[in-house]
Amino acid sequence: MAIKVLVVDDSSFFRRRVSEIVNQDPELEVIATASNGAEAVKMAAELNPQVITMDIEMPVMDGITAVREIMAKCPTPILMFSSLTHDGAKATLDALDAGALDFLPKRFEDIATNKDDAILLLQQRVKALGRRRMFRPIARPVVASTPSMRPTSSVLGTTSIASHTPATASVRTSTAASIRASGKQYKLLLIGTSTGGPVALQKILTQFPANYPHPILLIQHMPAAFTPAFASRLNGLCKIEVKEAANGDLLKPGCAYLAPGGMQMMVERTGGSGRLKVIAGSADMNYKPCVDITFASASKAFSGDVLAVVLTGMGADGREGARMLKAVGATIWAQDEASCVVYGMPQAVASAGIATQSIALDNMAECILKESVRV
Repeated sequence: MAIKVLVVDDSSFFRRRVSEIVNQDPELEVIATASNGAEAVKMAAELNPQVITMDIEMPVMDGITAVREIMAKCPTPILMFSSLTHDGAKATLDALDAGALDFLPKRFEDIATNKDDAILLLQQRVKALGRRRMFRPIARPVVASTPSMRPTSSVLGTTSIASHTPATASVRTSTAASIRASGKQYKLLLIGTSTGGPVALQKILTQFPANYPHPILLIQHMPAAFTPAFASRLNGLCKIEVKEAANGDLLKPGCAYLAPGGMQMMVERTGGSGRLKVIAGSADMNYKPCVDITFASASKAFSGDVLAVVLTGMGADGREGARMLKAVGATIWAQDEASCVVYGMPQAVASAGIATQSIALDNMAECILKESVRV
């Protein structure tokens, strides 16, 4: 049975174009279109679509407000379309905060250089979201942590998501209570993610203390126009420092370095510490930034002194880099299926037997701190 899609945009041309692309895939079906956020909220409740594509700037009611109302009344996976500008990046991050699960550039040439690839990617993203089912917001236990000394500008939603058909994982989901610290001495924390990553990273990093003892490298699949705004947002919300990585940065404890969009981030060993190398990389790479590339460089620079975590995301980026890390003694964890927006990247490392723990997002920060911080 085809996944039911609601297309929302104030441009009749864009509604028609997106509808044509979605309907080209036999697994997808556009059941209705809406020209503003108010119509979208009404149709979401009446038609019960499995996925909504949503513009941000619209008359009557904007996309961000519509996302908030839909998530409160009838939670539905939402894919945002955004312009690749500073304002567009900020608005998209606001939409993700409000409950949207994914985003794509509104200009198709910004999705992929090849038109057919752009069409295929859009269809894949919609299908990935359509395989999730969402429930009304529920109260979840929050891991206790010291309140941030910095003002926070957002609150993460607690709408739960789950898979229609749970996949068989090679590792069972672990809780913070069940994980025993290994006693290893770490020098670097790596976190790689894609779809669903911005919210997941925010949830984890806001629980870290300012004196977290290791540098952190963040690899999030994201356009170049978005990573400065995302790093700035995280820096304002977290007690640790968060910055967009720059070529030549010397790694310091308690600082998270976000790989710039459109670039590749690698780490090199210089004396007792590390230095970042940020380059354009090969033009034929599927992902820029690429989790595999950063993980692989860390395996050479820091060997087994690494804790690497693979969070929610489509595809298998991170699997081969994680394999290289594990071969030199590093610790590899994956997010569990039930808490992922898309169980692709974590499943790749779990099913390959590379990850030693599968952990729910709600427990991930506490588990990382328990494992990597020596008391």
